[in-house]
Amino acid sequence: MSFELDFGQVSLQGRKDINEDFAALVEGRGHERARGAIAAIADGVSTGGHGREAAQTSVNALVTDYFATPPTWDTTVALDRILAAHNSWLAAMNRRRQPAVGLTTITALVLRGQSYTLAHVGDTRAYLLRDGRLQRLTADHVIAQRDMAHQLTRAMGLDDHVVVDYSQGEVQSGDLFALLSDGVHGFVPERQLQALLQAAQPAQVLSEQLVDAALRSGSTDNLTAMVIQVKGVLESTLQDESRRALALPVLPLLKVGDTVDGLTVRAVVADNGVHRVYQVEQVEQVEQVEQVEQVEQVEQVEQVEQVEASAQRGGAGRLYALKTLLPQRAHDAQERATLAHEAWVVRRMQTGAAGAHLARLVDWPLRPAPGAAARDASGFYLLYEWHAGRTLGDWLRHRAHGQPLSVAQAVGAVTQAAQLLGWLHRQGVVHRDIKPDNLHLGDDGVLRVLDLGVALSGREPEATRRLHAGTPSYMNPEQWAGYERSSDTQGQLPDAGSDLFALGVTLYQLLSHGRLPYGEVVAHQLGRYHRDPQAPSRHNPQVPIWLDHIALKAVARQRTQRFETAEEMLLALERGASRPLPVGGAQSLLQRDATAVWKIALAVSVLVNLLLVYWLLFLPR
Repeated sequence: MSFELDFGQVSLQGRKDINEDFAALVEGRGHERARGAIAAIADGVSTGGHGREAAQTSVNALVTDYFATPPTWDTTVALDRILAAHNSWLAAMNRRRQPAVGLTTITALVLRGQSYTLAHVGDTRAYLLRDGRLQRLTADHVIAQRDMAHQLTRAMGLDDHVVVDYSQGEVQSGDLFALLSDGVHGFVPERQLQALLQAAQPAQVLSEQLVDAALRSGSTDNLTAMVIQVKGVLESTLQDESRRALALPVLPLLKVGDTVDGLTVRAVVADNGVHRVYQVEQVEQVEQVEQVEQVEQVEQVEQVEQVEASAQRGGAGRLYALKTLLPQRAHDAQERATLAHEAWVVRRMQTGAAGAHLARLVDWPLRPAPGAAARDASGFYLLYEWHAGRTLGDWLRHRAHGQPLSVAQAVGAVTQAAQLLGWLHRQGVVHRDIKPDNLHLGDDGVLRVLDLGVALSGREPEATRRLHAGTPSYMNPEQWAGYERSSDTQGQLPDAGSDLFALGVTLYQLLSHGRLPYGEVVAHQLGRYHRDPQAPSRHNPQVPIWLDHIALKAVARQRTQRFETAEEMLLALERGASRPLPVGGAQSLLQRDATAVWKIALAVSVLVNLLLVYWLLFLPR
């Protein structure tokens, strides 16, 4: 969905001489669009005489500085840093004059991705109207006695350190937020407030009606009302995915025939000791028109056609791949964070050019028919579209029982994979586990890359980054700490070159009937890169010479001799025999092993010493 807000605001001085309320809303534009929107309302305290200035500076500092914070900061961290800094400034100003002259309350709302974040100090309020029900999101910081109802216990500038209340939740299309000063919420009962907000009116009209209702009820304070209606939401952020991962339980072990959220388990596809993947089938009818309307909002014509075709076939019977943590990993926060990161990376990538070559994530449960209550997922899992076909690993394992991949098919599959890796790398994503089992060739001829569970994006959890992930036989030499011939890159983090090396090993394996260029490396064993691999044509005479050169270049032991980018490898595959790569000569012993000279010298020294010992002991003197 697109990100769209209907926003309205009214601020009046009412029966007071001046208006000490202040409110503002700013939406991110351009490259800041992913930061969402921030709204804030403040009610200056009139006792010191500078409440208006305190309210204005607090709101302006918050809505402008929010977009200057690093994008990697959690929203609550960004708000807390800004509010703490501004409170320190206000408190320093107030220390110069007693009593304090510049105090204010403040309530801020950030709408980012698919979640909202509230920051609150004082007695301004935030409300949420969802599905006809009104929910108060803030608590007033006032003394409880009835005759001192407006004696604040917290305010910006009151103390050197301000305690801010934070809360977060999910944003849904149709949500309506109302930020109100006490001049409004103190004179409009919540039942009347709910009735007013439920009216099908633009946000500006609703804001005006709230203020008018407070005036008619005899409000003697400044009156400010801000109404924000959510028309659509952005793609989920990493914070959204992480919040869901921690909030939802892990599914129990499922067996064939079990049902979860309207999905019936048909088969257990994979189990690696951390995750389990099931093939599931949709068994409930859903309202397809609702899906079409959502897609049409962003004018994605191709998706609309797909949904309409699905509606004609009938919703039930569709297959999906459900990926979840094993129950014994339920309390492992790092594994939850890693799976949440996978969901975020896939959602981020599937909306761009790379989406055609990735299994698409499905939001589940789907929206029900009109009038039915919306449901939440019963557990934390990822649901991918199911594509008919099989992985390249399946092709290799079953080549003896059927027709193996031809050279042309292997080249076509690797070409698609190189194209996808180019897209991922340009977005700063490193897959880190490219291998035949993670490359799925669909019956439609499209190659899709699977399992972004250990991918690096710059936002991955620390535990994921430090994990020595990947399949040993497909890892490039630089990742092995014991690889002595590249001492300057010992144990380095995987990068784009790591993916290209793994893709080169895959190409070599497809061309040579399953053989690996450097042999199989089992777990807890170091890779062995002591000699150049044989050309694939030695194992498969159908491989042309030009393709030998590409495969050998892709898996060269020295990094400088390999392809530098996915685009370079893709260009070599597309040119083929028309412009073959130059033949690489065999490496000298010194190139293959920088310590060879010292090893030879040591061997000669040992031999000379043995001869001297023999001469001293056995030859006549």
